[in-house]
Amino acid sequence: MSTTDWLTPLQHILNCPVRFTTFSLSDWTSWSGDDKHDKVMEGSRVEQNGKTWIVVKVTGNDVDALEIEGELKRAEAELLTWTLQWNQAQQQQAVKPGNLSESESFALKLSEWIQQQVDSEEPSYSIPDHLTAGGKLFAEMIPFLLVTEYTNGKQASYSELEKLLRSFLAEDILLIPLKNQEWLIWGPVSLLKEADSEFMDDEDEETVEDSLSSICHGLYEMLASEWIGECHLAVAHPVSPAKGIVETTVLLRETINLGRKFHVGTSIHLPWNLQLERLLNAIPEVQRSRYLEHALKRTELFVESEMLATLETFFSLDCNVSETAKKLYIHRNTLLYRLDKLKQETGLDVRQFRDAVLVKIILLLYKVTKRN
Repeated sequence: MSTTDWLTPLQHILNCPVRFTTFSLSDWTSWSGDDKHDKVMEGSRVEQNGKTWIVVKVTGNDVDALEIEGELKRAEAELLTWTLQWNQAQQQQAVKPGNLSESESFALKLSEWIQQQVDSEEPSYSIPDHLTAGGKLFAEMIPFLLVTEYTNGKQASYSELEKLLRSFLAEDILLIPLKNQEWLIWGPVSLLKEADSEFMDDEDEETVEDSLSSICHGLYEMLASEWIGECHLAVAHPVSPAKGIVETTVLLRETINLGRKFHVGTSIHLPWNLQLERLLNAIPEVQRSRYLEHALKRTELFVESEMLATLETFFSLDCNVSETAKKLYIHRNTLLYRLDKLKQETGLDVRQFRDAVLVKIILLLYKVTKRN
């Protein structure tokens, strides 16, 4: 369900601003007072400082919530909580065992086992023999994690999504529903050869990461335009599901969580592009905020809109001055003037590797701190 479909009417009904916000599961539990992750569910509510937060969806390590400005009447808050819980119950009841295909029935059993291992303190990383599909899951496959957004009130259908994926990827795919609106997709490793063939005329040899990125972008465009609407998609290196399905699920969930946290507005998330973000995320939030506060005391030039766009483009093009100037449609000298201005005011020259890393860290921390 898109925000314009139900946030706007909800604002009119409540007569106060309402918006979506996303927390990590650990941040929500520590902030809300819920001492266990499994207590966080649709309808969970926190009221503080004249605001109300109500959980809309829990997906992996993400908690999507409504943030409502102003104090709600008790009846309004309880009605919203009941509505969200009722909606979740309806979605769960919609899946009746007698109506399931053979592939969906198998996928649900596999999903239950995966979730048990992810939640376990001592997980088993190898799929039991009765869930290896006769040995088919020992072959290497390409894993994707799809997290869909609410679109026009339509709940994702297993059979429709499976049919769509088979038409785009291959007949030999495995689709596993995880939590609400979260799907683990396994495609054949032969997709890499097909992606490579599209770049055979290129002078530079296509890497595995380039091929996976290309496949992921194509899959995202198809899903976003053909049926599912807004979504997040991550991909990882090929692995045997029988041996690596649990670790891969954890990796892909973390990848989407990091992408949504550090790169708001981005829908495709690649784990090899988020190494620095993973490192920064492991640092306690207090220390991250303290470092950023110290860095920005020197100047706020970092976060001026023009400088921010310049630096992000510069880093995305591997600090190439000529290519950055072309991408920004500015003269090379104009770009050099901006970089020199940054150097004069901060002492940091982003054309030097060490300084470029420091500025990149400052920008990433600023994005997260500003949103929080």
